[in-house]
Amino acid sequence: MSDLPEFVLDREFDAPLELVWRAWTNPEFLQRWYGPGVETVIHKFDLKPDGVWLNEMKMSGGSNYQKIIFKEVAQLEKLVWHHCSADADWNIAASPMMPDWPRILLTTVTFADNGDRTNVRLAQIPVDATDAEIACFAKMKDGMSGGWGSGYAIIDELLAELKAG
Repeated sequence: MSDLPEFVLDREFDAPLELVWRAWTNPEFLQRWYGPGVETVIHKFDLKPDGVWLNEMKMSGGSNYQKIIFKEVAQLEKLVWHHCSADADWNIAASPMMPDWPRILLTTVTFADNGDRTNVRLAQIPVDATDAEIACFAKMKDGMSGGWGSGYAIIDELLAELKAG
């Protein structure tokens, strides 16, 4: 497969760029919105190229582990990372919840200043994926906006708090 499926989500937030950037790059804020409906534990967060974010989402059936490896960090402009499914020892591994889900997604988040509002574009594509992983991603990508959208609703609440405080 040469043409990889891509998930893209565009969103405008009612807050200035600096606050939206903080919501995406401050672990205290990230754990509030990332993985809505579950307990998110950030074990490590090193926001720099080749730095890692070790993320655990605790749910009733156990934990889901993710290892995020930052590839590019352009202050207030862009975050690029490899979003990896991981085991409890932070090794890249198949997702126990969905074995054909891509082990690695290239995630690019861009931020654009729009006065007192901020435009965010999130894009994800599979990296070094098998045909089965690409097919799984292609099948599931249209439903991914629901999960991200739930997190974005929490970001809206967080941004309102930050603007008020």
